[in-house]
Amino acid sequence: MIKYPDIDPVIIKIGPLSIRWYGLMYIFGFTSSYLLTLYQLRKNRSIKMERPFIDDLYFYLILGLIIGARLGYIIFYNLDFYISNPFEIFVVWHGGMSFHGGLAGAFIAGYLVIKKWRHDFFSVADLIIPTCPIGIGFGRIGNFINGELFGKPSDVPWAMIFPNAGNIARHPSQLYEAFLEGIVLFLVLWLYKNKKRHEGDVFSLFLMLYGIFRIFCEYFREPDQQIGYLLGFFTMGQALSIFMILFGLFLRCYYLPRRKDLKW
Repeated sequence: MIKYPDIDPVIIKIGPLSIRWYGLMYIFGFTSSYLLTLYQLRKNRSIKMERPFIDDLYFYLILGLIIGARLGYIIFYNLDFYISNPFEIFVVWHGGMSFHGGLAGAFIAGYLVIKKWRHDFFSVADLIIPTCPIGIGFGRIGNFINGELFGKPSDVPWAMIFPNAGNIARHPSQLYEAFLEGIVLFLVLWLYKNKKRHEGDVFSLFLMLYGIFRIFCEYFREPDQQIGYLLGFFTMGQALSIFMILFGLFLRCYYLPRRKDLKW
């Protein structure tokens, strides 16, 4: 067993205001994605995109992701609680953000901005999506620091005892997700992006691989207490990830090969 590092989730507190590691991880993720996107534009001059478009796009992607992540958690994971406690919807520092909701929110916001600037959605998605696993990885590290979304009881040598999880050694499932959904997914997409056959191939691959990695990692993660298992077998995260995989397969195998690619 490895000792849990027990890092204080609050970096600094000034009166009622506090800066938390989890929030800082969001900033790290957004900043890394933005800078890597600009790097791609400088590296590949054939991509005709305006810097104001990128700035506008990221502003609304961040807004859509945060709103979508919060609403996704409320709707998919704890609706009854928030109906009974509506003011808790705005108390985001108590936790409660859904990746799938954030992805949906970013998708909608991104689609509207891309349409406004008259760019091809899948071409832009293929530019942005390889940078996203960096943010996902940072987010999982934030979960680890918070001691939340911990794993199931385990006797593996690297098991840890998390605060508020009982005196039981558990899988550090947040680190499993940070590795697969963050590092591995980033490397695969980054290496694949220049080898795609159709616009949207990178986006569809992201949907499929993230879904597969998430389903795998959920087997080591304690299910949400207020939900448990759906149909006695699937977690909510696994169920939502199945839809991601199916949508990715539909795009890759049917829709994308049949559309006329809009190259830069």
